[in-house]
Amino acid sequence: MAAARTRTAETRDGVELTSLDGPLFDGAGHTKRDLVDYLDAVRRAILPALTGRALSVMRVRPGQQPFMQKNLPKYAPDWIARTTVWAEASHRDVTYPLCDDRRTLLWLANQRAVEYHPALIRAGERHATHLVLDLDPPEGDDFGHVVRAAMLVRQVLDDLGLVGAVKTSGSKGVHVFVPITPVPVVDSAAATRAVAARAEALDPEIATTAFIRADRAGKVFLDSTRSIGATVVAAYSPRIRPGLPVSFPVAWADLPQVTPTDFTVSTAPDLLAGGDPWAAALPEPQELPAELVEHGRAIPVARVAAMHEGKRRKRAEEA
Repeated sequence: MAAARTRTAETRDGVELTSLDGPLFDGAGHTKRDLVDYLDAVRRAILPALTGRALSVMRVRPGQQPFMQKNLPKYAPDWIARTTVWAEASHRDVTYPLCDDRRTLLWLANQRAVEYHPALIRAGERHATHLVLDLDPPEGDDFGHVVRAAMLVRQVLDDLGLVGAVKTSGSKGVHVFVPITPVPVVDSAAATRAVAARAEALDPEIATTAFIRADRAGKVFLDSTRSIGATVVAAYSPRIRPGLPVSFPVAWADLPQVTPTDFTVSTAPDLLAGGDPWAAALPEPQELPAELVEHGRAIPVARVAAMHEGKRRKRAEEA
């Protein structure tokens, strides 16, 4: 028994790591050790995106479906930094971990935390640090469709004098990040809606801002809802998908030549080569044009508009 435990358990930075040689989840093609080794190898790149931000993680336990964990478990060690956020939906305080160091990252990996979703707002602050657009392709669509939609977003940003960086989502789409100077969260949310609307207007045959899935008609969804209270998967985070793909930064010029499956826990460490291309791609925070914010204020919040439209359609069906 002692020999078996030696093969599957070890300690790093004071964190005991257990059951390392078991499969991570069905279809992963990797063990828990592969997850731990990967996160440890890329820690200098992934930690800057996590530090100081309330962190939600997607965990997968043997024999269970993956689940999102926000509240830090009571059994978590005292040395993990944390922040408390009031949740309007559940009317309670939620205690989130702050993944600021290697020990915390290793502890979370040992908990089978595969995906890392930091908040867009730093703990203790009241403004988002980025505009984020999540480009989501229709079911079964090819990545080239997403690339064309991403180029529409880039054209809008160019026209505004703004610069964004792009990364694969680790699933089927991409994320466009635009670092911004501090503004009220309602203004950054409005600006995000306006960028999405302008990109859709450039070519409505390619992209759509329709929040209701049935209304998208095979187009790429420009999700502008990653704003107030939202999270987005971090650069270099693995995803709970076969082969363990990761969210990975891509130069705009290279985007047409890549696919999301190019970036996995097996390939990413060598591609990084000890660097952090995501940090290098992100420009300094930029001031949002006032007219962009004003435009966005006139656009209804997608989730709210979809809720009202859903109720309207239900009433029409009943009538």
